[in-house]
Amino acid sequence: MTSNTLIVITGPTGVGKTRVAIDVARHLGCEIINADSRQIFRGIPIGTAAPTAEEQALVKHHFVAFKNLDEYYSAAQFETDVMALLPQFWAKGNYAVMCGGSMMYVDAVCKGIDIVPDISDEIRAEAKRQLAEEGLEPMLAELERLDPEYYAIVDRKNPKRIVHALEVCRQTGQTYTSFRTGKKKERPFRIIKIGLNMDRADLFDRINRRVDAMMEEGFVEEARSVEHLRHHNSLNTVGFKEMMAYFDGTMDFVTARERMKKNTRVYAKKQLTWYAKDSEIQWFHPSEAVAEILKLIHQD
Repeated sequence: MTSNTLIVITGPTGVGKTRVAIDVARHLGCEIINADSRQIFRGIPIGTAAPTAEEQALVKHHFVAFKNLDEYYSAAQFETDVMALLPQFWAKGNYAVMCGGSMMYVDAVCKGIDIVPDISDEIRAEAKRQLAEEGLEPMLAELERLDPEYYAIVDRKNPKRIVHALEVCRQTGQTYTSFRTGKKKERPFRIIKIGLNMDRADLFDRINRRVDAMMEEGFVEEARSVEHLRHHNSLNTVGFKEMMAYFDGTMDFVTARERMKKNTRVYAKKQLTWYAKDSEIQWFHPSEAVAEILKLIHQD
């Protein structure tokens, strides 16, 4: 009897994960869990390259456009939500596909996230206000004082991680480090991790062409429609940051577009560096992936 199996399809941005995931899910008669931390938000389908209505009509997708841009969501919440959903999938069949390039979201389901105390609305609101009004530097200084161990390793250009660690310190009176065990959780189902990749020049060409296509589809107008929400973390991402600079007049349009291409390529390289640490991922070119995945899942 086939065991319950989660097929994880990941890889750098622009490589073609959505198409492969849909093809695999259709072959297996199962549904797709979206593991992209920006596609979960409503109102920005072009800027996040979210699955289109036509694609979602082919296979049911979960966790697409289900949060407002001003709502908080995290990898830990994603882990909880997916683990609650999977038994519903197993009741209907043995397979589920999870697709996305958000490394923390993928790891949250495959490996688990350390249990961190809930943050009160008051502490979260105060941290948000401080970041908007005072910037990151005073928050970094406080983190260095409260949790020097985490301060030594945190990405100091990543506001989300810095603010979250500081919120935990303020909420609990303990260091954020004390809650980070790093232990992998056992899952009651089989996980097959598939990475999609291609020649670097081909990938970068796809990224460049996708940015041009997004512009033709109306990305500038989409970004303008959410400009009033620009300080929310949901829009602190490649594409929207460049468009906001264009709206502010600090970049002309051509520069913003080209910077968007460059920063997307940089993000793709960052993703590949992260994936290189995970020996469980089996890599395929997108054109070969569907056939190879179907072979793999039937192996004992």
